[in-house]
Amino acid sequence: MARFPAVTKAVIPAAGLGTRFLPVTKAIPKEMLPVVDKPAIQYVVEEAVAAGLRDILMVTGRAKGALEDHFDRAPELEQALKAKGDDERLARIWEPVELATVHYTRQSIPRGLGHAVLCAAHHVGQEPFAVLLGDDFIHPSDPLLRHMIEVRDEFGGSVVALMEVDSEQVSQYGCAAIEPTGTPDVVTVTDLVEKPAPADAPSNWIIIGRYVCDPAVFEVLERTPPGRGNEIQLTDALKTLAQMPGSEGGGVRGVQFRGRRFDTGNPVDYLRTIVQFALERRDVAAEFLPWLRKYLDDLP
Repeated sequence: MARFPAVTKAVIPAAGLGTRFLPVTKAIPKEMLPVVDKPAIQYVVEEAVAAGLRDILMVTGRAKGALEDHFDRAPELEQALKAKGDDERLARIWEPVELATVHYTRQSIPRGLGHAVLCAAHHVGQEPFAVLLGDDFIHPSDPLLRHMIEVRDEFGGSVVALMEVDSEQVSQYGCAAIEPTGTPDVVTVTDLVEKPAPADAPSNWIIIGRYVCDPAVFEVLERTPPGRGNEIQLTDALKTLAQMPGSEGGGVRGVQFRGRRFDTGNPVDYLRTIVQFALERRDVAAEFLPWLRKYLDDLP
């Protein structure tokens, strides 16, 4: 019998305005920007499903209807493809529909990631759950989320994904103070600081957009005041859980990730992601790679 309740649900906050990609995100959700021929959000959902999570809640906002459309049926398009006998493309538009059961709730006012997670309380209830940010994802060959769920199964509490960066980058992320647990690549988180100056950072291990949260986080979020940027920060709530006496709520562990992460919320990283995934696709790379090599050779 398992020591702790199983993780079966995933929450994907996807209400951000995508201002770094204006003007395209004036009308298109940033999560729907394509990585070759599949929107970034589909990779995120596929990541959750690969970890065994097929009950997914997306926290959306205004002008995000395209997200719901993508994971829904498209009868007119299906009929047109059937009429052409285009079974290959028909199967591809069915893929997102059949991945998981996707629910939606709206974050009416953008009050931060912590508030977005709090919007999921009615759906999650008193169960542990995963949080996957909607504009970055982990390479399908690197099973980070599954490992995080295994750590939750062993230790309980909440689990964050950590990645080591250069000192000058820590100010862009939440940063963790950590202690070893005796298990390789698993640490105890003792403190969290949101976007510290490099001189004030407790380590070079930053939180990336993957969390497994104990339901105790909801009660903490309800009493967490706005922090950096006048927003309710999930980092602040996890810090409270990490520092609770006697590890109430199970404490917080970190999984030190050394694999491949793709940040499609950043224009330059988004371009890198497209190039890498294009080169990993045999049907695309055969034509794209020779062009890319020639283009780079011809640069002055």
